[in-house]
Amino acid sequence: MNVTVAVTGASGAVLAKQLLRALEADTRVTGIDFVVSEGSLRVIAEELHLSGRNELLEKLLEHAPKKTRQHAEQDIGASIASGSYPSAGMIVLPCSMGTLGGIANGMAGNLIERAADVCLKERRPLLLCVRETPFNKIHLRNMQLAADAGATIFPVIPSFYNEPATTADMVRSFVDRVLAHFGLPQPGAYVWNPGAQEQNRRAGKH
Repeated sequence: MNVTVAVTGASGAVLAKQLLRALEADTRVTGIDFVVSEGSLRVIAEELHLSGRNELLEKLLEHAPKKTRQHAEQDIGASIASGSYPSAGMIVLPCSMGTLGGIANGMAGNLIERAADVCLKERRPLLLCVRETPFNKIHLRNMQLAADAGATIFPVIPSFYNEPATTADMVRSFVDRVLAHFGLPQPGAYVWNPGAQEQNRRAGKH
């Protein structure tokens, strides 16, 4: 299974880091095609204090990549720009409103938009983890356009029913849900169990 991961210039670089590390560790995944936008480099620098494009993968993974290949955003001749390339689908995390607009309107102006367009035309999974608040009407229209074309709109919204103790728990839980939706359920991922929740409440655990 080859999975395409794109990171764009919206807040949430730590989610992309967790996603890449989970995919690298997943034995079901044979290859990861990784693309970062120019805007995402600034966000990664500000939120994760990691600068530059060179050796970015090593910095995010905290080890040399074993399965991940990085492509330049402007390399429209890359493998993932073709429908003949055997990709299982694409996850854009986080997905900026600019990237959403380009995908929803079929702009294909860079490799991220083109790879997403390929997923739509080939009927492959495309998860757009949009990150913005509040949404204006343009954002909402573009989300509807992308959804009508076959994309899944997967907003970056944390869950609280799993009672996360740290921000790392919230990040892990969100990425687990993204990967489960993509067909890659993760070991140890939280699964809602109302019986267990009730037992915890009765035992005084919160």
